[in-house]
Amino acid sequence: MTHYLDNSATTPLCENARAAMLSVMDENFGNPSSLHAIGVKAQEIVDAARKNILSTFLAAGKRGKPEQLIFTSGGTEANNLAIIGTATAKPRNAGKKIIVGATEHSSVLQSANRLKSLGFNVVFIPSPEGVWDMEKYKLELSSDTILVSAMLVNNETGAVNDIAKIAAMARRVNPEAVVHCDAVQGYMRLPKSLFSSADIVTVSAHKIGGPKGAGALFASEDIIKRKAVIPVIFGGGQEHGLRSGTENVLGIAGFSAAVEYFGRNQTDICTHFDELYSYALSRFSELDGIGIKLNIPKTERVAHHILSVTAHGVRSETMLHFLSSRGVFVSSGSACSSNTKSKSHVLESFGLSDDDIDSTLRLSFGIGTSKDDIDAAAEAFAEGIRTLSHKKG
Repeated sequence: MTHYLDNSATTPLCENARAAMLSVMDENFGNPSSLHAIGVKAQEIVDAARKNILSTFLAAGKRGKPEQLIFTSGGTEANNLAIIGTATAKPRNAGKKIIVGATEHSSVLQSANRLKSLGFNVVFIPSPEGVWDMEKYKLELSSDTILVSAMLVNNETGAVNDIAKIAAMARRVNPEAVVHCDAVQGYMRLPKSLFSSADIVTVSAHKIGGPKGAGALFASEDIIKRKAVIPVIFGGGQEHGLRSGTENVLGIAGFSAAVEYFGRNQTDICTHFDELYSYALSRFSELDGIGIKLNIPKTERVAHHILSVTAHGVRSETMLHFLSSRGVFVSSGSACSSNTKSKSHVLESFGLSDDDIDSTLRLSFGIGTSKDDIDAAAEAFAEGIRTLSHKKG
């Protein structure tokens, strides 16, 4: 039996998404740009998906404009568009300062570094345990700040940033500053009120039971009106001119179906995560005496689908393979960057020693996760500590 606890890396395709995608594959394969009936049908699927997903960013009863939601190939591309597309849209005399968190997703950090190489003044805010240092942020804010980017949920610790406060502080010093929120790890699993203060929000389908290769960028009406974002991919002018390339109708249909499922069941899903998190804290706390430590961010809010666990004295890669042999599947930090050789910038800022950083794993829950999965993980961790520590000694 398998126990999949790596849902922050990706989630299984939900049945709603699968059904929607099969329908597109079998019946609606057209190019949305084609003028004939098959193309028109494909465009109708994209339009319906856009309307559905757009509604998840808006206040109840409010109707947005289609151009406020731009489909992309995923969270990474959406973040590149948000960061580079916003900064390069600004007039040269508008200011050059960009503020991002030191523990953001690598797609944000690398986009910011690219802008730094182009002459922008990029400041990285220390984020102990994945939470912004608000005093440092306050000191760095200035009238030439044009862009602030903060993730909603840290992808390794589950820390939730106060996006409303971050946005309010930025606008006090420069009302024209654009606030971007990478909500990939929180979208549809946390209330939208937690990121509704942002001007731009980026999300990904495969974190919520949708397919890989589909994501989106939401922009406020003001951002669209000001043309505060310009494209970073050029071609046929699809997606209201902001993201050229034939639309991924298959992925978009699956994305929309997953969003519809999560939206319809959001209260139950959130309760499910709350119960799993509480149970996991209890089960893993029992293992404290044998070298298991839980890394819980000291912040007002923590996402209850992510749990960071350190197994003292056992390298994370070694433990990961041991757990896999027992049918328990977890991640050694962020799967998006686990193929790099550098230390986790998130765990380093968490205050862990080098050895502990190298001994930390991430458990992340999904809609299909059960208490049996957590029991299996706790038992496998305990067995791993006893077995691998003994071998090391």
